[in-house]
Amino acid sequence: MKTIQGPGLFLAQFAGDLAPFDTLDHLAEWSAGLGFAALQIPSWDARLFDLALAAESQTYCDDLRGRLAAKGLQISELSTHLQGQLLAVHPAYDRQFDGFAAPAVRGDAAERSAWAAGQLKLAARASARLGLKAHATFSGALAWPYLYPWPQRPAGLIEEAFAELARRWRPVLDAFDEAGVDVCYELHPGEDLFDGLTFERFLDAVGQHPRANILYDPSHFLLQQLDYLAFIDIYHARIRAFHVKDAEFRPNGRQGVYGGYAPWLERAGRFRSLGDGQIAFGAIFSKLAQHDYPGWAVLEWECCLKHPVDGAREGAEFIKRHIIRVADRAFDDFADGQTPRAELRQLLGLEGDA
Repeated sequence: MKTIQGPGLFLAQFAGDLAPFDTLDHLAEWSAGLGFAALQIPSWDARLFDLALAAESQTYCDDLRGRLAAKGLQISELSTHLQGQLLAVHPAYDRQFDGFAAPAVRGDAAERSAWAAGQLKLAARASARLGLKAHATFSGALAWPYLYPWPQRPAGLIEEAFAELARRWRPVLDAFDEAGVDVCYELHPGEDLFDGLTFERFLDAVGQHPRANILYDPSHFLLQQLDYLAFIDIYHARIRAFHVKDAEFRPNGRQGVYGGYAPWLERAGRFRSLGDGQIAFGAIFSKLAQHDYPGWAVLEWECCLKHPVDGAREGAEFIKRHIIRVADRAFDDFADGQTPRAELRQLLGLEGDA
């Protein structure tokens, strides 16, 4: 069995223009001071990371790793959540997502998608240079506007959407395979990959590609009312990254899973800081340990109530408490012994040797 690594911190929600959130070195010192052991780095944030340079320069990557190691930190994964999103965008969301893309490709869906594919391939090479084995991303979405079948979806619509999604992702997955890095899709509402069935559909469309894997985030499953513990039992072989994020779901007579367009603070389903929600993390860490999860436990903070600094400080301790140092021997080893076969048969009431 493997002991889960952690705690890690996803920097996307913390990076900003003011110290200590303005540079990777400042964030590293701050994170290490809170007790984090690794950072998940958003590859699109130039204040923290130069993706193009990392893809080409081993010197840059070695220097980066050395600076973090001096503070007692590693890199858990790089993230291309925004670039993955832009690989496949339904036209309904063009204007909203254009701001995530490089200025030169805004307003041109085909160019934007090609740019995103290039970014993802850079991330594959950068991850390899940094010695990483997993990568965090989104799948993008072509079918999401048709989630609820009213008006009734035309026959073949979802199949065509997933065929196209697979066509765009297949060369990217091949690039990650060449780099020896797993692509871990965060299964997330708003993406075409948002639950187990959509992940299975995608796996079929990409020919069960070995690099198509899962970033497990139970908060998104709780808000869908999906059994997030059974999910681990079903898909553990493909879980290669883990966001430790809490949530609560309190439906009432006015709203349920869909939230009634309420703001986050007033939704029945809300993200919360670790320990403030309803997710059974003790059971999650136990199942991941049981199934030999090989990666990091990374805090993603998106609480609608608590200050992020408090959420990070409390979250580091929360993850430390939940990581199970797995046993190196069975608890009943003391009773083990070598019993001759003849005695075994005698114990079973069987006479003589067979």
